[in-house]
Amino acid sequence: MVIDFKNLPDESRVWVYQSNRAFTNEEMLLIEAQLKSFVASWTHHGDALNAASLIKFNQFIVLGIDEKTTGASGCSIDASIFFIKQIETQFKVQLLDRMQTAFILEEEIQVVNLAEFTALVKLNTINEETLVFNNLVATKSEFDNLWKVPAKKSWHKRYFI
Repeated sequence: MVIDFKNLPDESRVWVYQSNRAFTNEEMLLIEAQLKSFVASWTHHGDALNAASLIKFNQFIVLGIDEKTTGASGCSIDASIFFIKQIETQFKVQLLDRMQTAFILEEEIQVVNLAEFTALVKLNTINEETLVFNNLVATKSEFDNLWKVPAKKSWHKRYFI
């Protein structure tokens, strides 16, 4: 069953997929339609999942499941990964590369690999107050409160030691 992302309970499980580039307006329309279709058909051993999707900043795909009713299993998670891989192929983007990180610099979202991120820290281009995207959040509450935060409040803080 498709629900609005904002109506997911705080403890709902979420997955954030970061694109290496922003989606165009045309791509957004297509991806949103595909997300809606995927979420509507997303199941766990044949049972419909109470699921939601969201695209943030034209660059982040977020999937969420209210696990109080039906939880995600290996098969349902595999289905979502397969879907995300299809999006990658269709739109020629990277969504599963966990070696890339995103941050805001001069009011623009930047995506770089971790080596480049480290170099930018050493150059003081990025500091502990730089807003980063913590795509490791696991619940909707974490997504709402801990996803876009200063680097010092994220796993990124290890680069400032």
